[in-house]
Amino acid sequence: MEWNDDHDLARPIGQWDPTPGKHDSWLRYGRMESIFQTAGGMAGLMGLAAAWHTQVMGDEVVAHAFSHGYKIDHTERLAAYWAEALGGPTAYTETYGDETSVVRLHSGNGPHDDMNVRAIACFDAALNDVGWPQDERLGRTLHDYFAWATLGSLDDYHDNADDVPERLAVPKWSWDGPVPSR
Repeated sequence: MEWNDDHDLARPIGQWDPTPGKHDSWLRYGRMESIFQTAGGMAGLMGLAAAWHTQVMGDEVVAHAFSHGYKIDHTERLAAYWAEALGGPTAYTETYGDETSVVRLHSGNGPHDDMNVRAIACFDAALNDVGWPQDERLGRTLHDYFAWATLGSLDDYHDNADDVPERLAVPKWSWDGPVPSR
């Protein structure tokens, strides 16, 4: 996948600074925490999902995606999906479905580049709402993940949701970027 540099949606993560104590929010007891743990687990991701949903519903372009209704537990589902992608429990797959169901839900609606850009902007605003600015490692990593996910498989099947392959696994993301699938 090519990054859309026109909109500064993805930036290189940069070099890790090994200075002891510099990364206390994601380095605990000499070992690196997952993004899920650093984000505060399910409670932290629920807060982010709620903040993102609030931002989206206030955006005239992105809110259109929800204009035909959405599941009452959308925020919980979204938080569970992000948790699984970011090193947390596999509750999304175990409870709601696999990546195929997620991609199909977002497919078959034609190209919507402006909506994608605005959804990422809403995510960035939500990061600020929950106190994870993009200039810090957690906020930057989450921004990069969301941009990658939004511009990747969720945007690959414009014409027909039936084109999405069966049994896709939720793609994983680490501090270093996408985790290769096994």
